[in-house]
Amino acid sequence: MKADRLMATLLFLQSRGRVTVREVAAELEVSERTARRDLESLTVAGVPVYSQRGRGGGWSLVGGARTDLTGFTQREIGALFLAAGPLSASPELRTALRKLVQAVPAPMRRHAEAAAKALVVDGLDWSRAAVRAGGGPHHHALEQAVLDRVRITLGYADAEPAPAAASVPARAPASAPESPPAPGPEPSPDASTVREWTVDPLGLVWKAGCWYLVAATEEGLRSFRHTRVISVVDTGEPARRPEGFDLAAAWQSLAADVERRLRTTTVRAVADPSALPVLHELLGERLRTGRELSDGRRHFEADGPSLDLLAAQLAGFGARVEVLGPPEARARMARLGHELTAAHAGSGRPEAHVPPSESHFPLGTYYPEDASVVHGTARKPARPSRRHPRQRLSPTNSLDEGAVS
Repeated sequence: MKADRLMATLLFLQSRGRVTVREVAAELEVSERTARRDLESLTVAGVPVYSQRGRGGGWSLVGGARTDLTGFTQREIGALFLAAGPLSASPELRTALRKLVQAVPAPMRRHAEAAAKALVVDGLDWSRAAVRAGGGPHHHALEQAVLDRVRITLGYADAEPAPAAASVPARAPASAPESPPAPGPEPSPDASTVREWTVDPLGLVWKAGCWYLVAATEEGLRSFRHTRVISVVDTGEPARRPEGFDLAAAWQSLAADVERRLRTTTVRAVADPSALPVLHELLGERLRTGRELSDGRRHFEADGPSLDLLAAQLAGFGARVEVLGPPEARARMARLGHELTAAHAGSGRPEAHVPPSESHFPLGTYYPEDASVVHGTARKPARPSRRHPRQRLSPTNSLDEGAVS
């Protein structure tokens, strides 16, 4: 469209100071005749553009003048302010957004201000507990270290004791970040798991709700989850960046190794149909379903980092899941059952056996897909009815993420 072309011409003028018709035509991939008409159209529209003939001549903005034109469309401005909404707690970002509001053309300013107020971030989960930020308390310091390219010393709580920390030689594939955290708050680190690392920050990665720092260490490339960082100290030395370093390629290597470690063991089992939707949400592509049995249950295989973790996850489904093998997994499930029975025996009259397909035990706390407010009072989350203890939980119910762990 001509309007887009005129905008591009003006931005080109602002960036170059003085241009010729031939340069405008080459930049916008139009004929010289069209480029000349566009420059003349800017003059007619009141933009202070003038031409100068002869050697060294061309088209320029009068006195090097600039406009408040940013080149953004209304949709682009709205998308930018919406995307910045969850991050606007940063003072620097708030300042940048205020400047951007003043820089956009006046007709778009109201739209930008409306977009900035169109998103609310609720920092509490459904149990009214504060959700831990994916960046942790030292996120800003790590960001600044990457931007300033300075070497830093980290106090870091490893997922395992320090000697087990994964690393590789500098020229080998990067060592992987620790496996994704289990649902729930992270335990407080103790002195045996905290280690100091002197690192050269190379970049930041956002993955599955967590921030990671990718850095070069004496032991090679590795990643550090921000929420495990205990302290950050600037050494005052410049960071050394490996020649030809590619952050995206390095992270792909890190992530691939984590995915391999999430599939080190496999269990075979059968599941009631009501458990399959949650199993799919819990395990993702690590779940593979097979043939259906005559009673409606379905065979499946599940991969995990250890038999203990898989058994703990599947035990939460009660009788809806029966583990078939390997024998070690069945033994672990049996031990968990005995532990639960021993912990809860004698607490009341034991309930009669309930078939898996009619179990009134919900798979986890669940809520309606949307929260509604009627006459200023929030509706309570939907819960199984006490009057119908054997009401089957439909697979269509919306379940909390991580309800079964």
